[in-house]
Amino acid sequence: MTVGKGANGPAVKAAQVQLNRYGYGLAVDGDFGDGTDAKVKSFQSSKGLDADGIIGPDTWQALVTGSSGSNGGGTSTVLTHSQAAAIFNGAGIGWTSSGNCSNRNSTSCTSFDGLRRASADGAVALRRASNCALTITGGSETGHAGGTYSHWNGYKLDFSPTACLSNYITGTFPRTGTRGDGAALYTAPSGNIYARESSHWDVTFLN
Repeated sequence: MTVGKGANGPAVKAAQVQLNRYGYGLAVDGDFGDGTDAKVKSFQSSKGLDADGIIGPDTWQALVTGSSGSNGGGTSTVLTHSQAAAIFNGAGIGWTSSGNCSNRNSTSCTSFDGLRRASADGAVALRRASNCALTITGGSETGHAGGTYSHWNGYKLDFSPTACLSNYITGTFPRTGTRGDGAALYTAPSGNIYARESSHWDVTFLN
């Protein structure tokens, strides 16, 4: 979703939340006025993007991950469990597994082997934007539903549904439908999808 000056609504509010992660101090009112326009241009300049004030795919990526799309495509990198664990440790993100293990081929483990760097960066961005304590309960291990944008292919992480995280997701992103299994869907302007399953938030990091 592309937004610019004069726009208003949930997408603008999401952009303001992301900008405030970088210290811009905007009122999160969903109104893309002169103040937001100036801050967007400043942010774009700081990331080497065209400072046109329009939040398109490259600016969204920079807002969410902290890096612009022109920086070499590093977000497509696939991580090992230890690499992802180091990223999460550094961001203060915890994780649990019923089997206290990280074997990708066991359904009782929580593994990050094969996790896309973009997914790890997305989790860190979620931690910063929400200011919530995050606990990952599912990673790239076997046992989840298949498909291109699946856990196994490194696109998904499951998070414990704390009140803080649930309030942030439902209060920041618009509800965009209901999945076939009944999970309520919320979609971020970046394209990331949050599905409220019975025991966790299933998050698909598409960008």
